[in-house]
Amino acid sequence: MDIGYTAAQLRTAAVDAVRAPSLHNTQPWRLRLRDGGIEVLADPARRLPATDPSGWGVRIACGAALFNLRIALAVAGVPARVRLRPDPAEPDLLARLVPDLPRRPTPAEQNLYGAVPRRFSNRLPFWPDPVPADARWRLGEAARAEQCWLELLIGVSAVSAFGEIARSAHRVLERDPAYRAEREGWLRRESTPDGVPGSAGGPQGEPQDVLPTRGYGGRDRAPGRDFEPEPLVGVLGSMGNTAVDQVIAGQALQRLLLTATDAGLSVSMLSQPIEVPTAREQLRLSLGRFGTPQMALRIGYGQPGRPTPRRGVDEVLDLPVVSA
Repeated sequence: MDIGYTAAQLRTAAVDAVRAPSLHNTQPWRLRLRDGGIEVLADPARRLPATDPSGWGVRIACGAALFNLRIALAVAGVPARVRLRPDPAEPDLLARLVPDLPRRPTPAEQNLYGAVPRRFSNRLPFWPDPVPADARWRLGEAARAEQCWLELLIGVSAVSAFGEIARSAHRVLERDPAYRAEREGWLRRESTPDGVPGSAGGPQGEPQDVLPTRGYGGRDRAPGRDFEPEPLVGVLGSMGNTAVDQVIAGQALQRLLLTATDAGLSVSMLSQPIEVPTAREQLRLSLGRFGTPQMALRIGYGQPGRPTPRRGVDEVLDLPVVSA
């Protein structure tokens, strides 16, 4: 009896794994089948040296892809046991999945799986409708289910304090020519399987905005007009900040994003205050939380957007060579 995963199972699950988010839509992952196990590896060729010198963003993205793999395999009736960073001699190997006992998927797993193709970052302004308490509770539970925490910043004073930290971090990043060049290098003005299309960039930022925008070349808006008067901001954090903690946080991020999608919410990510170490520490102190902030998010209700492109599955798979 074959007790390992097959190439067909990996290929099917990989269709969902590659829908995970990543900085500048770099898609910095590879998926490998070895000895019946599915392995998630960081792709060093797709790391962002200026934006992500520590590899934090790569590990967050690979953790998100790992969660999509887990949910796809569970819905297929072949759930996985996961070991993170299984081989210290291979630092790019972030996770290994082997088959667990077969079972039927739970309704919660089916709902999360159904949200995978509908999840995408929405950088457009959200409507003023408040996010209800039950939806906020679901988001917090999603983070806790993956051993992480979510702090929701509600109200003008809390969001304004966060905005000061985020705008300060944004100014630090924008002063770096290498950072700006890297972002421009991943901005796409024609159809490609990776990077950020200009159509997905959202409106250009204005000096009075509470929160910074990345500057992906979106359309201009009327000068002096507020982007959003009072957004709901969430900060996702982990217990520590090791490579394993960051992969765990990536899984929590994806569970949270899929939970938000299932609840009819839109989300965009604000990683500037995470990318600047002093801003991240300032954010941690302002929250008074034990652990490390790993991602900030803008959450609300908005008009439908569109997903960013993805590379074909064959471009990210490493399968065993079958001899004739």
